[in-house]
Amino acid sequence: MTENTQPEHDHNRCIHTAITAAEQLCKTRGVQLTPIRHKVLELILNNHKAVKAYDLLDQIRPLNDAAKPATVYRALDFLLEQGLIHRVESLNAFVGCHSSGIRHDQLLLICTICNNIEERPATAVIQALTAEMAQAGFNAQRKTIEIQGYCKNCQPPPQ
Repeated sequence: MTENTQPEHDHNRCIHTAITAAEQLCKTRGVQLTPIRHKVLELILNNHKAVKAYDLLDQIRPLNDAAKPATVYRALDFLLEQGLIHRVESLNAFVGCHSSGIRHDQLLLICTICNNIEERPATAVIQALTAEMAQAGFNAQRKTIEIQGYCKNCQPPPQ
């Protein structure tokens, strides 16, 4: 993910690009990005912060008063399966993926001040972890590293 606090960041373009890529990916794979799935993805992409399932439900209910938790969870499961979002385990929440279309490992940098999440490829880190796991004979199903701290815009003043 790119950081949305940079002056050159056009968040509307960011969302449009991600939604367009998701629509094309679903079409290519022959799966349906139904209106509810589309809306859940759009709500998640609205910013670069993690969103909890019940917050999504609260945002969807004014548009669809019949929406239930299962409705949102089914949409989230689909979006995760298609690689369009990531689950942020430490926050029990979800964030958009701007590298969808390919399965990938990720490093998520989570700012504890502004709550922005930046997704990084961290190739060298992932390679080092892969080597360690190989030495241990461990076969990982997926690799996600979550680090909480301060983004460059929220660094506390030196003491």
